[in-house]
Amino acid sequence: MKTDLSRGWRTHAAVLAFGTFAVGTDGFVVAGILPEIARSLDVSVAAAGQLVTVFSIAYAVLAPVLATLTAGWSRRVVLPAGLALFAVGNVITALAPSYALVLVSRAVAAGGASLYAATASATAAAIAGDERRGRAIAIVMLGLTSSLALGAPLGTAVGAALGWRATMWLVTALALVVVPIIAVRLPDVGGGPAGGWRQRLAPLADRRVLGVLATTVVAFTGIYVPYTYLSAVYEPATGGQGSRVAVLLLVFGVAGTVGNLLAGHFTDRTGPRRVVITGTLLLTLVFLLVPALRGSYATAVAAIAVGGVFSFTVTTPQQHLIMSYAPPGTQPMAASLNQSALYLAVSLSGAAGGLALDAGGATLLPPLAAVFVAAAAVLTWLFGRADARRHDRADARRDGRVTSEPRG
Repeated sequence: MKTDLSRGWRTHAAVLAFGTFAVGTDGFVVAGILPEIARSLDVSVAAAGQLVTVFSIAYAVLAPVLATLTAGWSRRVVLPAGLALFAVGNVITALAPSYALVLVSRAVAAGGASLYAATASATAAAIAGDERRGRAIAIVMLGLTSSLALGAPLGTAVGAALGWRATMWLVTALALVVVPIIAVRLPDVGGGPAGGWRQRLAPLADRRVLGVLATTVVAFTGIYVPYTYLSAVYEPATGGQGSRVAVLLLVFGVAGTVGNLLAGHFTDRTGPRRVVITGTLLLTLVFLLVPALRGSYATAVAAIAVGGVFSFTVTTPQQHLIMSYAPPGTQPMAASLNQSALYLAVSLSGAAGGLALDAGGATLLPPLAAVFVAAAAVLTWLFGRADARRHDRADARRDGRVTSEPRG
């Protein structure tokens, strides 16, 4: 059975990546069409920006809830259901006559996005097998990075030409195109345990899982601080020109795609912790150098490119690590928790970056980001040592050299 499932795993992961492309495009494109949304709904740009906040918070809250509720379902049912809910949210957004209804619809879309994204990663990993798990997750996450490089600019261009509601219809169409393909072509990967909430929520009782979640929050808070305020950080190089900022975003997305694929390869080859530690330490160095590189456009592009590569070396290994700790059948739940932690970090990055921007200006943001990602490297190392000691004690007990768990 395992051999049958793993046959054609790259193709199945690529199909799932089309869904994450739709989800990612929706998440990234709203920032590009905020002025149009604000004018259409007769609200301020700041108020329109709360659509991003609502989406992030709803995603963080609903990801584990929906994963738990659907734990016993077949993945071939959950994945289309997630995309369908996501599409419904975007249809309501496209048709909504009021700001309040748009806010509600963004929460609905976030629920569908969270259900799909976490399930897609876990499903690709299950199909590919343990030895190819990192590469399979990276292919699914390729949809996310390519949406940053291609989907968001495309959606923004459509919004500029045809109005922001056309962008919502575009995202809806992207999601619905994938639904029949998944329903027909994806192998029937069964659901997880349906025997009770305690069994479904088992990952939350594992300290190793909680350690991964804490590291994800810290790492991505640092990663998204300079990204959220990219135009302010690199204003000396861009002169405030939107076209130059757009090029930086494109470079970041392309570099992130490269970093994501490299992370998948090295995760399978060297292990997820080593990839996270290496990526976050190198990213710390990049962020510390940004204040010296933000003065010219050429050096800004170089900093964005290198930073983009290392920024996306964290997602895949963290997803790999947390799923490796999850009891059999609870991988979607574990993946959803990691996705929830990531979106919590997105919200925190906006708040932390805003406070730093008011306190010390844009030059303070890259060093602040460096502190967060360096802390993530330290946490990964510490949790890794604790896990190794736990394994050593377990091995000793199996060998009959330890009769009870050490205290303290």
